[in-house]
Amino acid sequence: MTDIMRIGILQTGRPPEALCAHAMDYPDMFRASLGRPDATFTTYHVMDGQLPSGVGEQDGWLVTGSPHGVYEDHPWIPGLEDFVREADRLHVPMVGVCFGHQLIAQALGGRVEKFPGGWVVGPQDYTLDDGTHLTLNAWHQDQVMVAPPQARTIMRSPTCAHAALRYGDHILTVQPHPEFTDTVFRALFHERGHSLPPAIQQAVEEKTEGAPPVFQAQFAQFLWHCLSGGRIGQAIG
Repeated sequence: MTDIMRIGILQTGRPPEALCAHAMDYPDMFRASLGRPDATFTTYHVMDGQLPSGVGEQDGWLVTGSPHGVYEDHPWIPGLEDFVREADRLHVPMVGVCFGHQLIAQALGGRVEKFPGGWVVGPQDYTLDDGTHLTLNAWHQDQVMVAPPQARTIMRSPTCAHAALRYGDHILTVQPHPEFTDTVFRALFHERGHSLPPAIQQAVEEKTEGAPPVFQAQFAQFLWHCLSGGRIGQAIG
């Protein structure tokens, strides 16, 4: 590893243009949440067909969220799955968030489906393997329903049985969004909340407390620990 970590952001979707105009595009959010002066970040617009030349092009990889479903028939998804399998084979550090969490699971033998309970949106309470409780912002209907055989579930909630997965010491994935500050979440809800079922909209509007920043920062550090080649077991689960 070099002194400056080279992180590749595999962008799989875009938030609304109104958010991008205020530095709330997915790569911007991760750069802000990770907040690392000792790293460079290069974005690959995977959803536009841009994939790296190989898994060794960067020191670690981060697969973003997306409005798409991993089971949808998009031409770039199979290539991204191949990339994930190669990174796993070579034990290259990788992190996946929301869609990234689901895509990595699907690529490695898991199953992703729509949650029978419907949408999971807003601050959600999760429990880690060591009994620690934390709250993170979520926005999903799809989730990992069956984890890959080699994955270990290290975080769960009443509405998400596989909220975070670790694969050995080189891959860490999470269903909620540690990069979503409450400002980001509220802006996204303002732009896309109208597409949610009325009951979900009302439940989100009635919540007075968001995800505590300390938990968001803590989980961002877990993600960075994996990306920088540290042993996940020393940081989480």
